Amino acid sequence: MDMRRKDRKMEQGEAYDLLSQSSYGILATVDRDGQPYAIPLNYVVSNNYIYFHCALDGHKLENIALNSKICFTVVGRTNVVPEQFSTDYESVVVFGTVSRVEEKDEKGKILKGFVQKYSINFVPEGDVYIEKAKDQTVVYKITMDHYTGKKRGYKV
Repeated sequence: MDMRRKDRKMEQGEAYDLLSQSSYGILATVDRDGQPYAIPLNYVVSNNYIYFHCALDGHKLENIALNSKICFTVVGRTNVVPEQFSTDYESVVVFGTVSRVEEKDEKGKILKGFVQKYSINFVPEGDVYIEKAKDQTVVYKITMDHYTGKKRGYKV
């Protein structure tokens, strides 16, 4: 898909950095009736993949089993600029496919990546938590087919 407002396009490196650093993203899937389903979730970016973890079942996993194509979106800074009738923002939209991580070493590395990203001051406790919860947790990997970043800023 081509971006309509090319003047707002981020460089790929800048978009990847925003994708890597944001706190949460919105995963969009579609169910068997064609009903879109979008859910916010924590995630980790590693080696050009986006990873998320979840329980062993649920609506998003049912949708993924039917259709592995997804859209994933993150939003960075935002600021409404009333006098411009607009918004200062930055965002990234990813199109890709999702698959379950089956390899135990990869799963363990990614779960530790979540602790590093979200609980850096609790790494030893995080290792214990991972060991207790790993059998009730699945990790999924998004293979990015392509992504685009977009931004608009104002000088004050």
